[in-house]
Amino acid sequence: MSVPRSASALRIAIIILFSLMFTTGVDAQGSITSPEDFFGFRMGTDRKLARWDKIVDYFYLLEAESDRLKVFDMGPSSEGHPFLILLITSPENLSRLDQLQEFNKKISDPRGLPAEEIERCISEGKAVVFQSMSLHASEVGGTQMAPELSYDLLSRDDADAGRILENVLFFMIPSFNPDGQVMITDWYRETVGTPYEGLWMPWLYHKYCGHDNNRDGDYHNLPESKYAARAMFVDWIPQAYIDHHHMGSYGARFYVPPYCDPIRPFADPLVWREISWYGSHIAYKLEEEGFQGVLNAAQFAGWGHFGWHWITPFHNIAGMLTESASTNLASPVYVHPEQLKAGSRMFPEYEAQSTFPNPWPGGWWRLRNIVEQKKSAAWSLIDMAARNRETILRTAYLKARNQTQRGLEGDVKAIVIPAEQHDYLTSVKMINTLLRSGIEIQKAESDFHVEGMHYPEGSWVISLAQPKMGLIRNLLTETHYMDNAWTRHKDGTPIRPYDLATHTMFEFMGVRADAVKVGVEGELSILEGPEKMDGKIAAGASSTAPAGYILDGRQNAAFRAVNMLVDRGLELKRVDLPVSGNRAGDFILEEVPGEVLAEIAAETGVDLRALDRVPDEGIHKVSRGRLGLFQRYYGGNMDEGWTRLCLENFSFPYATLMSEEIKAGDLNKKYDVIIIPQDSRPAITGIFPKDSRTNPEEYPEKYRSGIGKEGIKNLKEFVKNGGTLVALGNSYDFAVNEFDLEVRDVARGLNSREFFCPGSTIRVDIDNTHPLAYGMPEDGLVLFRSSPAFEIIPGRHNEAYETVVRYKPENLLKSGWLDGEEKIAKRSAMITTDYGQGRIVLIGFRTQHRNQTDGTFKLLFNSIIE
Repeated sequence: MSVPRSASALRIAIIILFSLMFTTGVDAQGSITSPEDFFGFRMGTDRKLARWDKIVDYFYLLEAESDRLKVFDMGPSSEGHPFLILLITSPENLSRLDQLQEFNKKISDPRGLPAEEIERCISEGKAVVFQSMSLHASEVGGTQMAPELSYDLLSRDDADAGRILENVLFFMIPSFNPDGQVMITDWYRETVGTPYEGLWMPWLYHKYCGHDNNRDGDYHNLPESKYAARAMFVDWIPQAYIDHHHMGSYGARFYVPPYCDPIRPFADPLVWREISWYGSHIAYKLEEEGFQGVLNAAQFAGWGHFGWHWITPFHNIAGMLTESASTNLASPVYVHPEQLKAGSRMFPEYEAQSTFPNPWPGGWWRLRNIVEQKKSAAWSLIDMAARNRETILRTAYLKARNQTQRGLEGDVKAIVIPAEQHDYLTSVKMINTLLRSGIEIQKAESDFHVEGMHYPEGSWVISLAQPKMGLIRNLLTETHYMDNAWTRHKDGTPIRPYDLATHTMFEFMGVRADAVKVGVEGELSILEGPEKMDGKIAAGASSTAPAGYILDGRQNAAFRAVNMLVDRGLELKRVDLPVSGNRAGDFILEEVPGEVLAEIAAETGVDLRALDRVPDEGIHKVSRGRLGLFQRYYGGNMDEGWTRLCLENFSFPYATLMSEEIKAGDLNKKYDVIIIPQDSRPAITGIFPKDSRTNPEEYPEKYRSGIGKEGIKNLKEFVKNGGTLVALGNSYDFAVNEFDLEVRDVARGLNSREFFCPGSTIRVDIDNTHPLAYGMPEDGLVLFRSSPAFEIIPGRHNEAYETVVRYKPENLLKSGWLDGEEKIAKRSAMITTDYGQGRIVLIGFRTQHRNQTDGTFKLLFNSIIE
């Protein structure tokens, strides 16, 4: 992020010419174009949305007009739109960014620095604040507000603006999801003035993830996430961050910090105090300015998912969010007084309370209301930082120092990630993911011993004696969700976590990570960049040319290599019986040009080991099924989007399969495997109950999906004729009921006091002699998120059913929260059954959840590659 990619001189000239030809409004100094003049309407005007391409042009125009703004183009979004970060500060600060960045880095990680150097950094440094807008693209207010906030900061010359510019480096992400902003704007413009005005867009507002881009602050699977992580976790470490959102229309008008309880462990206590401090100032200024319906310290708990505002406290950043009551995109909403409701955490009634002293009475609610309240909150944060610069910088230093000391003295001193892993390349992937979060990682240059364990050269060591200790503890050690008065109702009923009950990366990814209670000594060097994954081509024992090469089927990356080879028309075989050092699930490649071997090894990181002889038996020819992935409308399906990303990352070709194609029939002509992602039965069939929140009649006919009875019949024919149907997560309900399978979910119908597992890693036994589990370990972990646990109902065809993965008999919970483990103990987690000439595969747990659960990817991949 050190060098901005500015617009070309020609583009700037065109923008300025446009401004001169069609606008007349400028600021008091006669130099800065206002948003209203540029866009032709006031931001937040009813039924008006500025589109991202024009917003980008406006920011480049401002950069040309003002010496207070620098525009950074971080690179293309998932679909090729520019991802911008703006820096607004004084010209003097812009002229010495390198020095200010050095101060920021030293304050954020003061290890080994003398006290006088710390004092110099605090005295001469500047507060760093990040704010991001409209991460969820349908929550349009933040991005619409951003041009107006920028204009105010660039055009105002009063004392308040001057103080901010002098003391703060204000980084703004004006749209965290540019692709979705374009989609939403185009959809809204298409429907405004029609019966569909303000309706939820029928498809995902991101190519892959939709709403779930706020669940990617730890893995950085998306390009947009990588840009934000680089800016906030590596290049700069802000002292404060706010992510601006929308919420439902019928409660408080505006949620502002702080969070309520419970809070996630291992953050420095100062960060929670800071969040309260900032939030109180924001709330006070809103009341002072006459805003009604402002709520804080309620509704949103401090223990949430690891999206952007909830992961930042563990980077020692005061990470916060705002939530505005929604409009119907840019169309206003009328709310009757009796429609206003509360009932969330610490907000039991829609009545005045100390954290909600001024209830909004109801009436018209407009996008302009959202723009104004968000601008007030955004300004208040940077105003607070400007007025308290030295205090904020000193607190940043204290957090970093304290967390380092806690890591040095805590019960866990280091995390050791052995070089010897079941899936080595996935462990490398995890290391590189952690590096993107600014975690310091060391690599062993020789063997070493810790607590009686031997670790080979190449193992990684992560000391807890570093500022991001809290992040390391949450990602790389066993964690358990809080079970106390904050997380249960008075009758003992558990209160569901906001997302998952654990975010233990090493468990999700199937990587061994050992928490050790002593410091690690040895020949260790700090990684200065990402680990390379260069595969090796190993020669055989014979001096003659090898008969073939073997690819380790335990490596997820081997499936990418296989796909690349199949795409080249090459034939592979797969091992069924372990012989001569080969494992069941390993791939065998014969007669391949050397340059192809080198290319595959370099691109995938997979080693190719030479074979002196290809086995005569116990192997079969590899077949890759022609794959269809079911997709629907009604807002889209995030699990379908993440599944696409997962498949693409491993070079699986697939076709998107819509309802109309399924209803047309003859599916076997085009597909061998059809995947139905995690979804509800009504969403798949399009047959919704009368009380459903989804009403297909509300949508234009071309956006009404559902396979209906005809599609069900055609899917049955597809499987009977030899196809494979894979049902993920709760889509099992569709498969079981429509195909009359002798399977039931033993957890279905149990109340949450009988059984509760909201998002946890659960221990399982895996039959890795079964082809669907080739390459898997015998003992593993799966992500259980209100998932089914299967029982095969006794019947005439028991032999047609096979259990591939089964929950352990006892001690099921690894991390998270589980009540009533006996209800699912010994039950099936993954089943396959014959159906005619084909088969149906039911995977109850989240095998490819958000493209994060690498440890179970192979259970999906093996249903495609046999």
